[in-house]
Amino acid sequence: MEHIGYIERQPNLDAVFAALADPTRRAILSRLAGGQASVNEIAAPFAISQPAVSRHLKVLERAGLIERDVDEQRRPAMLKAETMAAAVEWLTEFKAFWETSFDQLDDILIRIQTTKE
Repeated sequence: MEHIGYIERQPNLDAVFAALADPTRRAILSRLAGGQASVNEIAAPFAISQPAVSRHLKVLERAGLIERDVDEQRRPAMLKAETMAAAVEWLTEFKAFWETSFDQLDDILIRIQTTKE
């Protein structure tokens, strides 16, 4: 993994992962994957106040995971998938490591099972 120019390439990665760390924000993103929604529509299934939902939306917006539009008096939020794609891209760099680890674990389990028989 190359670190040269890393900060310029992924400036919001820390903010993205911090935003994704909260289960309410992940649920909000799941809701927005189905289309844009107002704060009231987003807040409906949660047992938290509308201002609390607004604070979650601000965190998601600062991380670049959503954007807010002005539609008369509504401010609908919509998912910005390209920012999430940057996080997925970063995680994909570790795919080879995990595949190798799982293959090694499979080999160990097969050996254990073979010696028991």
